[in-house]
Amino acid sequence: MNYTVITGASSGIGYEAALAFASRGKNIIAVARREDKLNKLKEEIMTINPEVDVVTMTSDLSKSENVYSFYESLKPYDIETFINNAGFGNFDSVSDQNLSKIESMLRLNIEALTVLSSLFVREYKSVAGTQLINVSSGGGYTIVADAVTYCGTKFYVSAFTEGLAQELQSQGASMKAKVLAPAATETEFAQRSLGVTDFEYSGTVPQYHTAKEMAEFLLELYDSDKVVGIVNGETYEFNLVDPIYPYVKRSTK
Repeated sequence: MNYTVITGASSGIGYEAALAFASRGKNIIAVARREDKLNKLKEEIMTINPEVDVVTMTSDLSKSENVYSFYESLKPYDIETFINNAGFGNFDSVSDQNLSKIESMLRLNIEALTVLSSLFVREYKSVAGTQLINVSSGGGYTIVADAVTYCGTKFYVSAFTEGLAQELQSQGASMKAKVLAPAATETEFAQRSLGVTDFEYSGTVPQYHTAKEMAEFLLELYDSDKVVGIVNGETYEFNLVDPIYPYVKRSTK
């Protein structure tokens, strides 16, 4: 039995992605901090497709010590697709940002994603049909005012994943690495970024997608031969494209 691993699966894009992959008959390993939300996800998947196996794991991947132990807990399972979706944002000027929150964001958005990607590639890069999909942002290609540090983390995700995709290709590896770059999406992102308990997208954000729409875009990326799935920040159209960042092969002579 092969599994699709989705981090940050308790809400938003991760939650809807789990439903979308399960609807295709994919067995799911859903990972997040909130056990109650994961239990709700498992119940909903069972109503959609009772034939799939759903494994839930609670872990706070913003804590460095949890990242390796989480990956170790995946050893009994054969992984087909790994989706690094867990992450959060922050809206503040650099001079005003809460550094404790920023440190946690750096650990989750960059460190955990890099370690999990590296471990998955190390173990599965030669396995046919495997995919690594890292969730970046439109803020991984455009710097947004008052979100400079957050965008910096997502620039890293985009550059790292695009570079990895080309590295795997140059090695003749079976695995494909891809990056999803959403624009504004109706999730809990705004609440955590702004540090508020409630946020209404309708009437506040001029354009946005629902988490379900983004999960559908993620499936389009999964099905494609392209490396980047990106939402146009002006038209909000979803495009599948080749790597955007320049990639220079290192001379070995």
